[in-house]
Amino acid sequence: MDRKKLVLVGNGMAGIRTIEHLLKLAPEAYEMTIFGSEPHPNYNRIMLSSVLAGGADMSEVILNDWSWYEEHRIRLHAGHTVTRIDPLARKVYSDKGAAADYDVLILATGSDPFMLPLPGADKEGVIGFRDIQDCETMLEASRKYKKAAVIGGGLLGLEAARGLLHLGMDVTVVHIHPYLMERQLDETASKMLQKELEAQGMQFLFRKHSEEIAGRKRARELVFSDRTRLEADLIVMAVGIKPNVKLARQAGIAVNRGIVVNDLMQTNIPGIYAVGECAEHRGITYGLVAPLYEQGAVLAKHLASAETEGYAGSVTSTKLKVSGVNVFSAGHFAETEGARSLRYQDEVDQVYKKIVISGERLIGAVLFGDTADGSKLFSLMKKGESVKGREKELLGFSAQGSGAETMEQRLAAMADDEIICGCNGVTKESIKDAVLTKNCTTVASVKACTKASGSCGGCKPLVQGLVHLYAGDAAGEPAKEGICGCTTLTRDEIVAEMSRMKLQSVQETMHVLGWNNPEGCSKCRPSLNYYLGMLFPESYADEKESRFTNERYHANIQKDGTYSVVPRIYGGVTSPSELKKIAEVAEKYDVPMVKITGGQRIDLLGVKKEDLPNMWAELDMPSGYAYGKALRTVKTCVGSTFCRFGTQDSIGMGIRLEKEFERLNTPAKVKLAVSGCPRNCAEATIKDFGVVAIDGGWELHVGGNGGVHVRATELLCVVKTEDEVVEWAGAFLQYYRENAQWNERTSVWIERVGLESVKKALEDKEERIALFARVKQALSRLNDPWKEIVADGALRKNFEPLPEAASARN
Repeated sequence: MDRKKLVLVGNGMAGIRTIEHLLKLAPEAYEMTIFGSEPHPNYNRIMLSSVLAGGADMSEVILNDWSWYEEHRIRLHAGHTVTRIDPLARKVYSDKGAAADYDVLILATGSDPFMLPLPGADKEGVIGFRDIQDCETMLEASRKYKKAAVIGGGLLGLEAARGLLHLGMDVTVVHIHPYLMERQLDETASKMLQKELEAQGMQFLFRKHSEEIAGRKRARELVFSDRTRLEADLIVMAVGIKPNVKLARQAGIAVNRGIVVNDLMQTNIPGIYAVGECAEHRGITYGLVAPLYEQGAVLAKHLASAETEGYAGSVTSTKLKVSGVNVFSAGHFAETEGARSLRYQDEVDQVYKKIVISGERLIGAVLFGDTADGSKLFSLMKKGESVKGREKELLGFSAQGSGAETMEQRLAAMADDEIICGCNGVTKESIKDAVLTKNCTTVASVKACTKASGSCGGCKPLVQGLVHLYAGDAAGEPAKEGICGCTTLTRDEIVAEMSRMKLQSVQETMHVLGWNNPEGCSKCRPSLNYYLGMLFPESYADEKESRFTNERYHANIQKDGTYSVVPRIYGGVTSPSELKKIAEVAEKYDVPMVKITGGQRIDLLGVKKEDLPNMWAELDMPSGYAYGKALRTVKTCVGSTFCRFGTQDSIGMGIRLEKEFERLNTPAKVKLAVSGCPRNCAEATIKDFGVVAIDGGWELHVGGNGGVHVRATELLCVVKTEDEVVEWAGAFLQYYRENAQWNERTSVWIERVGLESVKKALEDKEERIALFARVKQALSRLNDPWKEIVADGALRKNFEPLPEAASARN
């Protein structure tokens, strides 16, 4: 069957959620091409504030990594902005010359931050807060400057301010209104929030109209209409968003504030749809995640020819964690004529609840501090059912006024179709099913299975409560926290069972050991693949599909989708002929950047995937494994060969170690170094295994790290000969391989198990020799991957580009 061609413009949350639904409903119906303006895979924009605030790493915001696109045969143009749509030819064009035909076109162009048109708004240091680039700009600014101003006291502004505060900046929030988050909170809740944030160090200016940004090249001051000034080196505008409709308007698609769509998310031009923040449905545009996911689900059903009632609009609520404080808001919380309200306020525990009732219906609610009732209240609003006679119960009090309901009582009474996680549209029933039928007994496992609590985290208490409600005593036992959400088994338990039952594949392991998710996840599959290879080096066939993209393609993927090539240069020592060969290959394949790395290697950056095998063939050098969880480099100084201070031949020792252990798979990346004297020019004392020459011998150091979490090595022992250095190095690496958790650096492992336990294991000569023999056995089964791919036509096919959309109909 010929597959239709689907093009998605926009690589964000709304568009990709549509694609995820469609892949489940009709996985073979469409040949898919995606254009994304940012040079990143799909990521969770909601979590950017968590990155700034230190609650998440930048890598943790990725929702679908590069390998996801490849696994689903999706052609991704990352870093490409679509600049033109030709509706007659059914074709789109990007700013980088890419074009794609379509039968179905989905516009998910999102929205842009609204930037106040102030004099000086174009200066350096003036940004919005919308994407990873803005996040990186803030991180960079915090290293050089100290004073920041955030214009806008709404949710986004407060999240940006909290992040900047965490980065050590002096932060002032400037707001035109008399209190914070006026669209989500009433004045009482807002003042309570302000008090909490002031205690964290945030400062506020209210009823301030920004008039000008002063400074020469860079912003230095924010000037207000009353002529007062605020010193600021970084100014973040968080005053709202506007739908990105420029592309649609140019193509003749009907546009008001957003791209106008009907209940099936269709525009006025056949074959073109819109979802997300760019879409306008029945006169309304939405900026919250839940409505956008609802739109995506409807569109996916329509495109899969599945039955759907269409999108009827969304009743929205806000349930978020604002700078560590839980807040919930829904409906009309202002007290209008004919409405009545009920409030509960506890200034000791900082809890505030307010509901607004019109006639017999609940029409609005605000919760601060304790948001557990939010889902129940929101469900009542959507259903429009009568709440007469149980108004006090809605605030968590019994009808007799005998006190507050327990969390368990609230959750038990909650309807199954109530939304628990508004960010990801997860119902109580979905979580109940995950606990009862998929054995998810921790918040982490429920998150892995359903995505509940995976975004802002505001619903985590409810998720935890439901886990306890349905799992009972089995809920969340810390000692049984598994290696990921797919299992409760620990690393040691898994390895023991693999060894006992002689398991021989990742799929067999997951099946036999009762994985909750039968397909596993991006955390457990690579770890299982490693453990099996470590246990059975002679019989286990490495599963490439269980490795990350970098390791499958034996090159580091860059943010623009290109790759880097780092050949092995033993000990950092090369020759004129080798350098000439590298230069000629770089010129032939138009490599945009050639860089000397910190590990004394040469990095060819910006290589197209399809060029990799040919480049490897023409370089005729081994892989440097710069992409893998393996031995990366052995850094050396010149030692006694040339240096007048050198006491030993550090170059020779380094080259020997690198040739001895190259290609060795390890739990995490491993770096070695050899210094020719205690001056330590090769930085051996911040490596995983460092060798320092001394008069008459060598010091062996372990557990160092020169990365984000810098850690100096600890002295393992002192030996006299080069043979002893190699023996101890091999024994140490094998002991690390057999005992560390997957993705655990030696620095973390040594801190966890203690140096003394490692010393004790290696001091026994017999055990040390046995470990060395096992590491040599593992190495004996490994070949250079670049040479294997160059010589194997079937493997080379994996590097061929996906067929261009234009040829798909042939």
